[in-house]
Amino acid sequence: MDWLTEPFHHEFMRRVIVGGALVGFTNGFLGAFVVLRRLALMADSLSHSLLPGLAVALLLFGLAPIGLFFGALVAALIVAVGAQMIARSSRLKEDTALGALYTVAFSLGVVLIGFVKVRVSLLHYLFGNILGLSNSDLWIIYGISLVVVPLLAGLQRPLLLTLFDPTVAASQGIRVNWLNFVLMVSLVLTMIASLQAIGVIMLLGLLIAPAATVYLLCDSYPAMLWGGGAIGMFGSCTGLLLSYRLNLPSGACIVLVLGIILLAAYLFSPRYGLFRRLRPAGHFHDESLARWPEGSPEHEPPKGD
Repeated sequence: MDWLTEPFHHEFMRRVIVGGALVGFTNGFLGAFVVLRRLALMADSLSHSLLPGLAVALLLFGLAPIGLFFGALVAALIVAVGAQMIARSSRLKEDTALGALYTVAFSLGVVLIGFVKVRVSLLHYLFGNILGLSNSDLWIIYGISLVVVPLLAGLQRPLLLTLFDPTVAASQGIRVNWLNFVLMVSLVLTMIASLQAIGVIMLLGLLIAPAATVYLLCDSYPAMLWGGGAIGMFGSCTGLLLSYRLNLPSGACIVLVLGIILLAAYLFSPRYGLFRRLRPAGHFHDESLARWPEGSPEHEPPKGD
């Protein structure tokens, strides 16, 4: 078992595993809302929108973690709010406005990175570099996880009603617009916490794969929240250990592990798996008989005249 415990002998790996576990759980937990609300396009757009904010923060403040945090936060919120303003003031739909804005923002970030004076690689922000996780980065992850998970856990009942029927939620006194804003801010904060670990390109996989896996396994809303968090944590830690052992990019390893788990659920889920659907369905009469105990009159097959 030394091959499993040896990475924990290094201080940087202990920091990486703790940070990866927190990021994985928070993304898996939040991913339930993204999957149920069908916000994958928005999540992808917001993750790419972080780049220009990071570039501006690097130009103004260098590698200061607080500067990078607020730069990414402001950029993502500008794109999200800007898309809603364009949709409300023109005939463009929100998804069209969002798609146009985030591609422009991402392109601007790529251009601005070229003017940064400090030595920084664009690939570092596109694909992540969790091995470079500093104590400041770890504290930011702690703080965001400590805010996002309890907040969404406390609001899960009104959020569930808002996700499936906003009109009914509003009629019961739930502030739907406020809840949507809380969800969007939580999404942006979680992406910022995950940026160092997995980068803007791979971030969407860590966000939606755990929740999508649980969605294929059961119909339970709480299970999607906590089960998604558990799968996200497991996939992050396993991917990081594989990355360490095989000397491969950490973000890619994390997403590949989560992708394999999702594929297994797609194929072998006892309720919604592909193999389950390919099996011939039992006859309705046989299923009805199975409901009654053996030897009861109802269990006897019908007799002919």
